Amino acid sequence: MERMLGKELQRVKLIGHVSLFLPSSDPGAQDSVMNFALSVLRLMCLAWLWPIALLKGSNTQNQRRHKDVYLGENTRHKHGGRIDFKTKKSDSTKSLLIKSEQLLRIEDHDFAMRPGFGGSAIPVGIDVQVESIDSISEVNMDFTMTLYLRHYWQDDRLAFPSSSNKSRTFDARLVKKIWVPDVFFVHSKRSFIHDTTMENIMLRVHPDGNILYSVRITVTALCSMDFSRFPLDTQNCSLELESYAYNENDLMLYWKNGNDSLRTDEIALSQFFIEEFHPSFGLAFYSSTGWYNRLYINFILRRHIFFFMLQTYFPTMLMVMLSWVSFWIDRRAVPARVSLGITTVLTMSTIITGVSASMPQVSYVKAVDIYLWASFLFVFLSVIEYAAVNYFTTVEEMKKLRKGKLPVSYDATQAMAYDGCFHDDIGLDVSPFPELPTTPSTTRTIPPRASSTEPPPTEGTRLWRKRSVGKNIRFIMSNSYMIDSYSRIIFPAAYLLFNIIYWCIYS
Repeated sequence: MERMLGKELQRVKLIGHVSLFLPSSDPGAQDSVMNFALSVLRLMCLAWLWPIALLKGSNTQNQRRHKDVYLGENTRHKHGGRIDFKTKKSDSTKSLLIKSEQLLRIEDHDFAMRPGFGGSAIPVGIDVQVESIDSISEVNMDFTMTLYLRHYWQDDRLAFPSSSNKSRTFDARLVKKIWVPDVFFVHSKRSFIHDTTMENIMLRVHPDGNILYSVRITVTALCSMDFSRFPLDTQNCSLELESYAYNENDLMLYWKNGNDSLRTDEIALSQFFIEEFHPSFGLAFYSSTGWYNRLYINFILRRHIFFFMLQTYFPTMLMVMLSWVSFWIDRRAVPARVSLGITTVLTMSTIITGVSASMPQVSYVKAVDIYLWASFLFVFLSVIEYAAVNYFTTVEEMKKLRKGKLPVSYDATQAMAYDGCFHDDIGLDVSPFPELPTTPSTTRTIPPRASSTEPPPTEGTRLWRKRSVGKNIRFIMSNSYMIDSYSRIIFPAAYLLFNIIYWCIYS
């Protein structure tokens, strides 16, 4: 523009120089010429500046149009198509955050210090709402819980004037600029704050400085379990909360509403039944830093037994009963009885190994171990019982052979053939044995009975012959078939007695 004005001045001077050459006899003519020249110059200047002004105006309108379209699209996404251009600037996050910081006077205080620093301990109330218990691991001895943790305290530095006495709610962006309690979970293995789609953190500030700070957390914590009564056990686990930096002289943790500070949703677990949820509190001492307030979330879990009845106890009972089938199989059927006994023993070993693999390696005996090993003992004794029956049968037959009660042509291999070893090669005649000829070598003299001085029994009395334990054992050994007969009664009765005692103790 300055250049254009300079050019116009030069032209005016040029016209002035031209007017000097005009004749001075007619001043009116000179004035008219000068006016005409000035009008021409003005028209030329307007004609020169008009396209430039139009170009700048069009550029400005295009910029405003693009800005309006951009803001309109953003506002349309946020407000469902409704565009309010007056609130675009005030709704921006940066301007709100700056206004909130100005309202709460965050820049005027040092929030690295706790409220009331140097004075008495600041009380911080806690309440918890348990959303779910995600898992309980016996092998790792821990549990995973998702909960809403809420803190209540007062910070006069955040008080603000309000005519309506209404609170203001903020998210995690403001939390990072103020003081909050440094509560952590004792014996925690892993924990995290949920951050989908934003960090699950809420801060609510009241005009008088009272603050509510809520956060959604999933934590995996240690639970010292006792498996001496497993799977008929009841576990007592706890989640412990404590301040990390502030001891009882600086921060006092307490349950906000007493026993009502702990609330739970409907929680269903696959292997446990939750019997009780209750809060408690105490003190923890550290030799280097002092005493700290500690809050406890205690819950009692009772294990469902039906799963283990189906997977462990019922199969074990069936294997023990299956081992008793051998008592009804003929004692000379060696392959049948031996294979049945070995099968039940191996099955019991598999059950014991499977249960041990799903349990932690503890140094004490569990209730399920007692049941499994006692059942394994019953199965093992059924195999030993047949070994004894087979042995005593062989001894009995050898004694008969030595005493001549068996024919001379009798061979022990024929007995084994009947036992099932050589059935295909040797035929065995099971007809009654022929009477042995009476020879001097086989003639036996029967000694006369000693005269007894005891009076003969009267009519109506019954004779009871008392036998010693040794005689009874020798009698059973000489009649090995009786071992199976007694085992059919003793084994079931002993196992039934064991089950009664076991379930009375542990259930």
